[in-house]
Amino acid sequence: MKKILTYGFGALMVAVGLPAALNAQTISFGSPMVAGHSMVPPDTSGIPIGAPLVAPKLPETLSPMAVTGKRAFDAKCASCHGENAAGINGTAPPLIHFIYEPNHHPQIAFLSAVQKGVPAHHWSFGDMAPVKGVPPGIVKSIEAYIREVQRENGIPG
Repeated sequence: MKKILTYGFGALMVAVGLPAALNAQTISFGSPMVAGHSMVPPDTSGIPIGAPLVAPKLPETLSPMAVTGKRAFDAKCASCHGENAAGINGTAPPLIHFIYEPNHHPQIAFLSAVQKGVPAHHWSFGDMAPVKGVPPGIVKSIEAYIREVQRENGIPG
């Protein structure tokens, strides 16, 4: 009987809570759904095509690993993701954005994106192709650079 009550209560919570959560536009863990997070692509319609999507503040200094990462980012990533990972409207998203915080996009996500590419899922810029000639150690330094700039911009890390 106790099991039936427990499961019955759980089913009731799902039946009542899920529609309420969806109406309140929440995602997992009750976080509010905001533009630019989860499955809601940010609205970039007011930004000219080819313009940066964000204006990141840069740290006064970078760690040695992040310095290496910045060089690699500038050589391999900036043509799409923009100077200082600010994104380029119509081309690729900014990596200095809450979408790319470590709890949502950990290091393995960066490595996988570089090695295998990634289908578009947060933004409407199309799929990312794999990036040739970037070994895992360099991807790690690129991530170090991105994370240091993210922290400077209030993105937890």
